[in-house]
Amino acid sequence: MAGEEEKTMAGVKALLSWAALIGISDSHSRNSPLSSCLGHSLFVSDFPGAGGRGLGAARELRRGELVLRVPKVALLTTESVLLDPKISSLMERHKHLSPVQRLIVCLLVEVDKGRSSKWYTYLSQLPQDYTTLSNFTVTEIKSLQVDDAIWVAEKAAEKSKSDWNGSLSLLKELDIKPQLLKFKSWLWASQTVSSRTLHVPWDEAGCLCPVGDLFNYDAPDDSVLYENDEIEVALKSCSSKSTVEAVNTSTESLTDGGYEESSSSYCLYARRRYKQGEQVLLSYGTYTNLELLEHYGFLLPQNPNDKAFIKLDPDLYKITSWTNESLYIQPDGTPSFVLLCALRLWVTPISCRKSCMQLVISGSQISVQNEVQVLNWLAKRCYETLWNLPTTIKEDKILVTGIDKFQKGTAWMDFSDFGPVLQELKNFFEGHNLKFEESKNLVLDEMPIRVRKSLERWRLAVEWRLGYKDMIFKCFCYCKEKIDELSPCSKS
Repeated sequence: MAGEEEKTMAGVKALLSWAALIGISDSHSRNSPLSSCLGHSLFVSDFPGAGGRGLGAARELRRGELVLRVPKVALLTTESVLLDPKISSLMERHKHLSPVQRLIVCLLVEVDKGRSSKWYTYLSQLPQDYTTLSNFTVTEIKSLQVDDAIWVAEKAAEKSKSDWNGSLSLLKELDIKPQLLKFKSWLWASQTVSSRTLHVPWDEAGCLCPVGDLFNYDAPDDSVLYENDEIEVALKSCSSKSTVEAVNTSTESLTDGGYEESSSSYCLYARRRYKQGEQVLLSYGTYTNLELLEHYGFLLPQNPNDKAFIKLDPDLYKITSWTNESLYIQPDGTPSFVLLCALRLWVTPISCRKSCMQLVISGSQISVQNEVQVLNWLAKRCYETLWNLPTTIKEDKILVTGIDKFQKGTAWMDFSDFGPVLQELKNFFEGHNLKFEESKNLVLDEMPIRVRKSLERWRLAVEWRLGYKDMIFKCFCYCKEKIDELSPCSKS
């Protein structure tokens, strides 16, 4: 392990030296020593439990202060790779490819060049594998347990396969190495693009930004606000069938920098004040944990933008034109504004819906009886959702704890009192042609690398479903608490 750490640090040092030579700098004056592009504002460090390798503040940083500048010449984009006329000519014959497919092809072309690529040092430091949903096996996808999450994972895997098939003829024409034609290589490149690109105005696929992609993610606490004029528009547009028009909500793109024409550079700024030694984080948008897992391969233990969806009655969707995505349970267990409004209207008799419309859209209770009915229905649906899942919250917590302990070098816990957990554990090892009884005596380093990687993805699946169940359970408790508060009023 010590040898691997030394190799990693040597690679990072080489990357920072190469970055300095190509013009990347964390200094306003760009007079950084050529031995490293960092040191004035940032430094590379490991942040266990907070994203792993990332960037820390080399000094106290002010909010809004420029902390990294990456010149356009350093960005790996489709445009930069297509400066090669041969590659450009071949790409021109495949106009059906999406911008993302084109960037993935360009990345594989640069990998194929080896040391002759100007990005070789950068490419050699990229992760060799990812934990995004596209990389999940059938068994790992099944471990998500929730139908919506399983569907998202299956679609992600299908899309990767489809994009590869659609790009294969171009890759063959480019005459790149045989191993880079394989789906495994495409999957690696596609997940590199998915998890590491930053936005640029001239290409919707984005760019790969050396050093800039070392920032770990910080979730913005983006609350949804409903403006009065939007409510008025919705009220005025209600039809005689008592449908509710969608209340449009929009939020600004939450980022901490972007490409600036004035300096022909990608410029990144401190999103808040940082003390020396603190990890400097980058916010690149509002994501649920499932979206983070799909696109970036990680989860946030405390994600203010997470959402839990439950199965709703089909009739509920028919009476409103609010999007399905707006009908969710929030991290603290409270139903979203739109979900609560929709349920209040749904349980109202059809003959009374039109007269109650203004109250519904304003977010007010229609009546105590209506509110209790809504909360009772929601509590029942939350209970049914949890009951129908294969494992409980307690069992998932025990399983996550067991996996964590094993990954830290201790032996497997005794799961004999937890039947579903024990069975899932056995299924995991049998799926890798290992006997569970023998695995109890193994240490992590003795396991095949494919099993270790699978274990990491499996843990993420269990952690995700645990977070989902926690939101559903909190909603159940919220409903029961509100019902107890309102029940005396409903009886009086």
